[in-house]
Amino acid sequence: MRRREKFVITALLLSGLFLGIQYTNLNLRGIGVGLFGLIVYLVATWALSDDLDPHERLTIVPFPALFAVGLAWFYFLLPTTILSRLLVAGLFSVGIYAILLSANIFSVAKGRTIQLLYAAHAVWLFFTLLTSLLFANTIFTLRLPVYLIATLIFISHAPLVFMSLYAVKLQESINSEMIWTSLLVSLIVTELAVCLAFFPFSVWFSALFIMSLVYISLGVVQSLLKERLFTRTWREYSLVAGFVILLFILAFPGK
Repeated sequence: MRRREKFVITALLLSGLFLGIQYTNLNLRGIGVGLFGLIVYLVATWALSDDLDPHERLTIVPFPALFAVGLAWFYFLLPTTILSRLLVAGLFSVGIYAILLSANIFSVAKGRTIQLLYAAHAVWLFFTLLTSLLFANTIFTLRLPVYLIATLIFISHAPLVFMSLYAVKLQESINSEMIWTSLLVSLIVTELAVCLAFFPFSVWFSALFIMSLVYISLGVVQSLLKERLFTRTWREYSLVAGFVILLFILAFPGK
């Protein structure tokens, strides 16, 4: 079976399961989403098995599962209409297929540069930011205590940051520098989440601020890893940071 056929089968199979999980009993949703994430991980491992190295089971394969879990939790917050179910299921199937294609490119591109690698990086970053937005929105919507918000933001973002940084270098193993860098970036994101928890921003604004910080942090660190952190790069991300700060000021409640 060709890889694209495996990716299509995976996307369709998991989309059907995604629709089914929305009917899970309210008391069992946590268990249902957890099992769904595990199934996505196992099926993605099968779909990518042709060129998969052992360490890539931790650096590439978990991303489809994180995206699936983030979207599954977010869906529970939406109105339960046929249109919303179909739209979210469509987003899920397209997302899983695109992520698997990108993961396959990363797996094939180890030790060499192929033409589609830059496109795969762009797709990977897009879905990293989208998954960050989904997790942050869900966590802030639950109105949890600050310590739980901090814990969940860190747990959900640490693997996202790590896998996004790995995709830049595509090394033959996992090194400690990448782990510590990922933990540092995740800690900074967590600190912002804690600060936002004390302000009466809307859930969407808080989630967008978190996603913006993820984008800026990943952009700077990835440029550093590529040895392309030039003055122009600093200027571009500084402008983005300035815009986010301006948005923060304009959206500040009771100003």
